[in-house]
Amino acid sequence: MHEGCSGSFENGKEVVNKIRMMGFNMQYVPMPFDYKCTCGEEFMYETFEMNCPACGMTYGVTPCHAFDPANVMAAGKGY
Repeated sequence: MHEGCSGSFENGKEVVNKIRMMGFNMQYVPMPFDYKCTCGEEFMYETFEMNCPACGMTYGVTPCHAFDPANVMAAGKGY
C-alpha cells in the first residue's frame, strides 16, 4: 500500500486520496510556496492538500514530492 517515494500517480484524485488515507493532507509542506491555480488566482500553498480560495479547485502533493511546485496535481473543484 505504501510505496515510499517510488509511488506514481495517474491524476490529482489519486494523490489527494493517498495523502488523505495516510493522514498527511492537513499537515504543512516543508517550505510553503506561491502557486497559481488553473483559474489564474495565486495563493500560498501551505499544506499537502490545498483548495484555491477563488474557485475551490482541490490540489494535492505527496510529502516526497513537495519540494517542487511542478509536482502539485489538481483533483477537481471541491474534491
